[in-house]
Amino acid sequence: MPIANNEDTSVWCPRVTVACVVTQGDRYLIVEEEVLGRVAYNQPAGHLDPGETLQAAAVRETLEETGWTVRLEHFLGVWQWLSPEHGEQVLRFGFSARALHHDASRPLDEGIRRAVWLRRDEIAALGDRLRSPLILGTIDSWLEGRRLPLDTVDSLLPGVHG
Repeated sequence: MPIANNEDTSVWCPRVTVACVVTQGDRYLIVEEEVLGRVAYNQPAGHLDPGETLQAAAVRETLEETGWTVRLEHFLGVWQWLSPEHGEQVLRFGFSARALHHDASRPLDEGIRRAVWLRRDEIAALGDRLRSPLILGTIDSWLEGRRLPLDTVDSLLPGVHG
């Protein structure tokens, strides 16, 4: 990430990510990907790009990783986690979304094998093949009824709202 001239380079910054819980009935949209030479499973998730809102990043990452266009419905919360993969702290902003349209011909991000719809018990059965414990934590928060308004997370970027 580029550092502006007025920023102190000694300030620690965590890795900021977004993720979506996308449901169809009792199934959740899950990404099968290759990570460091192994197959892992994750929600549609990824990094915030410079100048991008968290909401836009969540929609973009879901499309890039699954071919699904989604509409965000709720903010689920923020999870703080130490990633053994990167050795960095991660702040993950979770959203729930409704699947609108699937483009099966859309190429998926590099390393993504496919997107699949799985039940919560099938996801839990993946065990250590889950990319992080954040996956079940986000799904369980959704199942417990956590639904915050999308404007809980607002943007003060010039010309951009929410």
